[in-house]
Amino acid sequence: EVLQNHVLEAKVFHTEYGTGVAILTGAHRFSLTANIDDLKLRRMPEVPGLQKPPCCWAVLSQDRATIVLLAVGQDLYLLDNTSCSAVVSEPRGPRWAAAPEKLCEFNSSIRSPPKQMVCLLRQPGRASGGRRAVGRDGVRAGAQPGAGDLRLGWGSLSPSLFLSFSAEASQEIFKIASMAPGALLLEAQKEYEKESQKADEYLREIKDQKLLPEAVSQCIEAAGYEHEPETQKSLLRAASFGKCFIDKFPPESFVRMCQDLRVLNAIRDYQIGIPLTFTQYKRLTIEVLLDRLVLRRLYPLAIRICEYLRLSEIQGVSRILAHWACYKVQQKDKSDEEVAHAINQKLGDTPGISYSEIAARAYDCGRTELAIKLLEYEPRSGEQVPLLLKMKRSKLALSKAIESGDTDLVYTVVLHLKNELNRGTFFMTLQNQPVALSLYRQFCKHQERETLKDLYNQDDNHQELGNFHVHSSYS
Repeated sequence: EVLQNHVLEAKVFHTEYGTGVAILTGAHRFSLTANIDDLKLRRMPEVPGLQKPPCCWAVLSQDRATIVLLAVGQDLYLLDNTSCSAVVSEPRGPRWAAAPEKLCEFNSSIRSPPKQMVCLLRQPGRASGGRRAVGRDGVRAGAQPGAGDLRLGWGSLSPSLFLSFSAEASQEIFKIASMAPGALLLEAQKEYEKESQKADEYLREIKDQKLLPEAVSQCIEAAGYEHEPETQKSLLRAASFGKCFIDKFPPESFVRMCQDLRVLNAIRDYQIGIPLTFTQYKRLTIEVLLDRLVLRRLYPLAIRICEYLRLSEIQGVSRILAHWACYKVQQKDKSDEEVAHAINQKLGDTPGISYSEIAARAYDCGRTELAIKLLEYEPRSGEQVPLLLKMKRSKLALSKAIESGDTDLVYTVVLHLKNELNRGTFFMTLQNQPVALSLYRQFCKHQERETLKDLYNQDDNHQELGNFHVHSSYS
């Protein structure tokens, strides 16, 4: 069915079994697998009268059951393993105990039809001011910080949504009338900037309770979960202000947070468009983030991040430059000379760079001459020779092997030539390379005595031929 009707849409979901995928085909049928590591595609029942794709649909997973919820016009349907049921306000029977029920009505005043439906787990949090969120009781939340369950942004000029739960440190600092150490320190710093004596009062209150280290840590932690740079700066200024009154406060957490926020703010920029939360960033790791930037070909930003965080060259800059070079060789609008020169100018002798890997990519792209030019920059002959043999440039590979002075490498190329060329051509090739010929003779003395006789005949070397026959007679 998929081959005939193609996939119109797909959704990824998570279950206790692993990661699942559901697809909608051109025949307006749903199929899904609950675990992509153990692929068993299950076809869901047909929706009666469905002649076009639903306006929106979602996958629900609960109690080992996976259900598809879809909207068709004004109607909602649920698909389970055996049947398709219309959603009603009162669930019918125990089987639909977990089915959606009507909790409330809320008029959003938005006339355009919904394009997506998302099911969310409700967790404690707060809503930032000025944003719209609706709880299950129908109450519009978000008029004041701390008034709602979720932080929800709905852009008026963009259909994109951003949803995150506030960290505990942020809730403690920003909730109304908070007396948390971090909240008092933030107020103290603001009053200090106003040159008000209230700053001293707030500080004394924190210091009397011996909570100043906790207040600084709270402000540092909260800064990580804020998306507005001004709020981040305000919290970090408060933390820096509080540190001045603590003997031997370890600076590592403050410095690390400043670094992390600079990276996060750089990738959150609209021109980059990776709005990671602090938690996502930490779980993702900097290495994976760099890989994502590289896949988007954001090489300059990736390199600047590596240099800013002082990552090792092999882990950071070298790896990114290698990716850039592998992309560069795919550009068909530049000549081989231009591309090779540009790559060498950018990479130079950067540690950890393998020109042979870049040359291999060029060869895979059908640019053999470019690959050969790039191999000229490869300082390790052992890396040059295998690729030259793969490209059927055996004579050049032999020259490179001899230049390297590596006997084993020369033997490797000679034996490759022996299998690749006919006997006469092989012997003629060795005649032009005295070092290779001498090594091959040594090989034949121990491994192929009869081949040695052919070599002496080829050279008209009667003295050695005579010695060969005498030796053979004694043997």
